Amino acid sequence: MKRVLITGATGFIGRHVVKANLAKGNRVRALVLPGDAGAAGLKEQGVEVVNGDIRDYEAVRRAVGDVDIIFHTAAIVTDWAKKELFWEVTVGGAENICRAAVDAKVSRLVDISTCDVFGTDESKVMDESLPLQYWGEPYADSKIDAEKVMRRYHKEQGLPLTMVYPLWVFGEGDQTFVPLLADAIIKKELIFWRKGAIVWPTYIDNLVDLLMLISEDERAIGNGYLVHDGESTTLEEFCTGIAEALGVPPIKTYIPYWLAMAAARVMEFIWKLLRIQKRPLLTTYTVTNLGSRFRFSIDKAERELGWKPRITYREGFRKTMEWLKMLDIASLKQK
Repeated sequence: MKRVLITGATGFIGRHVVKANLAKGNRVRALVLPGDAGAAGLKEQGVEVVNGDIRDYEAVRRAVGDVDIIFHTAAIVTDWAKKELFWEVTVGGAENICRAAVDAKVSRLVDISTCDVFGTDESKVMDESLPLQYWGEPYADSKIDAEKVMRRYHKEQGLPLTMVYPLWVFGEGDQTFVPLLADAIIKKELIFWRKGAIVWPTYIDNLVDLLMLISEDERAIGNGYLVHDGESTTLEEFCTGIAEALGVPPIKTYIPYWLAMAAARVMEFIWKLLRIQKRPLLTTYTVTNLGSRFRFSIDKAERELGWKPRITYREGFRKTMEWLKMLDIASLKQK
């Protein structure tokens, strides 16, 4: 039995990491923002809840305590928030969690990053050997700066760190990716701006399998691993599958990529000028990501750790659609 701390435990990935650790018999503690409605559900499962903000080192130190393993999922996970908030939470939070982890002499810190840190080059198959590449978006760039902080602690203070770079994570409990697409499809607000844009789905159970493996495998220390379901699909096919599951017409509207990007820039400018809190229909981050043909390899995880996706993309998608059909989509549109 291990003593485990999970940050971001009320989020989509965090909740599944909690479930997996409880199933394994680990003692689970969670750092949760005061007033987070998800805290009650964690307590009902037997999770020890520590109230605090990842930006507050003393709160982080209390939460870390004497745990063996930390799963760090807390971050600003959106493409529309004040720029300084990304660096306060994602980068400052990384500094705090690393500092506390070193003091506590944890056996492993597993950080959930993003594939975005490898940039936007479509000319090559991306893998973990590529350098981190800024691309002018606060979500991606703050994740890069957070990784640099963590790598420094690993190199200079021996922090037993492992990075994970998920792609498009989906599954039961998703609060952003699938519900946002479903909402846009139902309202006929979704448009495509590049035919054959590629999506690399990552079913949540496959991601959690890898997280649990690397949390104790010594070979993972100092390394980072990309993760997806082992196959890609097109954005059109993914969205058509959602439409079919919900019994609504599929989206067939296209506009040029340049027009979508121009519209996103105009919207962002107006929203910032007027200080509108609600996310605009288009953002430059969304246009880039949903109009890309990136390619990613997960060979490293199999080669070094023997990990393969346990659940196929098709099976994961089927399970997700069964869950989606039971929900009020509007209530989940949070991003």
